[in-house]
Amino acid sequence: MNRPIETDGGTPAASLAEMTARVEAILPAIDANAEDSERQNRLSDATFDLLRGAGLYSMLMPRELGGAELAHVDAMRLGERVAWAHGSAGWCVIVNNAVGGVLSLLVPDRGAREIFAGGAATTVAGNGVPRGFARPVDGGYMIKGHWAYGSGIHHAQWIHSGCFVTDQDGKVVTGADGQPEIVVTHHPRATIELKGNWDVLGLRATGSFDYTLKEGPELFVPAHCCYSFNESRARRGGPQGSLGLVGYTAWGHTTWALGVGRRMLDELAGLAGKRVDAFGKMNESATFRYEFALAEARFRSARAFAYQAWTSVAETFAAGGEASLEQIADIKLAMRHVHDVISDVGTFAHRAARGASLHNGVMQRFYRDIHSGTQHILMADEVVQECGRVYLKAVPAGARWGVFGVQNP
Repeated sequence: MNRPIETDGGTPAASLAEMTARVEAILPAIDANAEDSERQNRLSDATFDLLRGAGLYSMLMPRELGGAELAHVDAMRLGERVAWAHGSAGWCVIVNNAVGGVLSLLVPDRGAREIFAGGAATTVAGNGVPRGFARPVDGGYMIKGHWAYGSGIHHAQWIHSGCFVTDQDGKVVTGADGQPEIVVTHHPRATIELKGNWDVLGLRATGSFDYTLKEGPELFVPAHCCYSFNESRARRGGPQGSLGLVGYTAWGHTTWALGVGRRMLDELAGLAGKRVDAFGKMNESATFRYEFALAEARFRSARAFAYQAWTSVAETFAAGGEASLEQIADIKLAMRHVHDVISDVGTFAHRAARGASLHNGVMQRFYRDIHSGTQHILMADEVVQECGRVYLKAVPAGARWGVFGVQNP
């Protein structure tokens, strides 16, 4: 039997109602701080403190570590509101809940005691997509590599780095299915250096810098601070932990997209109510009203699909069941679909605004953020193809989802 986890859990986790009230209370300040964060290429300390203090960095963490352990569908409502206020703030929230949340569920007890000694509000950032290499040694791995897209890494206490497992000669090891073995390793923030190269179109305040090891070509990471990339056997928390990186990352990107998509349409509606040009008042144009209504329909339909998919998963877990291949295909497809929709809706809003989003301001920032979020590897067509394979029942019995697709038994 596993030993109980002993950490400083901090204050007891708030209820959903309490967290909702906290979120609504801090949204104006997050919105007001956005430009300061954008100039710094990372979240301002003030915004970070507001988010962490409201429990938003630990809303999916298990209660035994001090987290709120909300159902994904409930946490989605909170996360999308943060993304509505500032896309980069929402991105950092969903990243910590995805990578830190999965870490809190899957890491062995010894690792949980070490990493979460200060409670569930421990911050985690990095890149779990394998860009490094891990050579097995006694008690763990020697890792090396250069990782990119470490969103939120400026305020991180622990780093999350994906690595291909190699043999002693450096050759990548493959499993029984012929796929490379991948391990996600975790090491203190002090072990890495940032490259300071986050000069990008959008999501500027996420501070998603490249990073590498600070001292020497390799770093020892103990096995108790690691887990397998496609692991889904949660060591603590409720049944929703069985989703692992497969589900937690889908939750995060969907949550973020819903917030920024809603804000772009809200900004356009606000502009339309006051803009007058050579053709008259914007919101009195029959063509604009028609196109805006269709944009609303597309966005609300995508949002409804996402919430339907996640509500179904939550109900299954509440009944003691496991998420099916089809349910996971639904959350994967909903994630990609809402990104496609906000890309189209964002472009419509940008063009309909007739120059308003050309200037540095809220509309321009959200337009840039939207078209940056669509670039993530999880939006790849290959993931949608795997959803189609599931819906067509073209997968063998015993197959299960991995992060990027369905794995045969």
